[in-house]
Amino acid sequence: MTATGTAAILTIGNELVSGDVPNTNAAWLARRLAPLGVDVRLTAAVPDEIEAIADFVRAEAPRVDFLLVTGGLGGTPDDLSREAIAAAFGAPQEEVAEIAADLRARFTRDPEYAVRWAHLPRGSRPLANPLGGAPGFTLENVYVLPGLPSEMEAMFAAIEEEFRRGTPIGAWRQIYQTYESVIAAILTETGERWPGVLVGSYPSFSAGGSTVEVVLKSSDPDALAAASAWLASAIEESGRG
Repeated sequence: MTATGTAAILTIGNELVSGDVPNTNAAWLARRLAPLGVDVRLTAAVPDEIEAIADFVRAEAPRVDFLLVTGGLGGTPDDLSREAIAAAFGAPQEEVAEIAADLRARFTRDPEYAVRWAHLPRGSRPLANPLGGAPGFTLENVYVLPGLPSEMEAMFAAIEEEFRRGTPIGAWRQIYQTYESVIAAILTETGERWPGVLVGSYPSFSAGGSTVEVVLKSSDPDALAAASAWLASAIEESGRG
């Protein structure tokens, strides 16, 4: 599958690494990036540790067009994303006066607590948080978004055109009442006939029997249409669906 842009997604939080909270942000972002023509090459979660976050950013940011980071932007002791990104780039944190003034005006009950959110790594560009307080920011190709899904989604929606890289990555999905082993040869032949199409199969088992969701993806719409039509026909003709 040919993509015109690449991305990695890093989600931050002890609660994600431990499994206490489902990591929904990575999946949501990956689904939103594909129609923009961006292929997600890696997703990861790391704990609330400055060095763990900084090490990941140093290693992975140069390998992709975009590195999206979610989480760690609040004001509690485990919110360390600003410090970690600053460490990754060797940049000091500086108070952004305009953001600080806005936060003081909005959070009058405890303005000095909120104003800490305005200390961003030098050289970064603030990103407005439509549904919350702490702003996101971008530095070089790293985009740092909130961890709360509603805030993260709203912030991404406001900037998503920045990620557009040409042809969208389209997807075709179909669920069949069968086993992977039964249709494996057809899946393999699909990939061989259309090497620019990514072929995936995801089995499920329940009291009602076994099903397989077949997913094809490609940034070439003609190849995707041809491959999905051939695969569907081949499964139907074989009586294996």
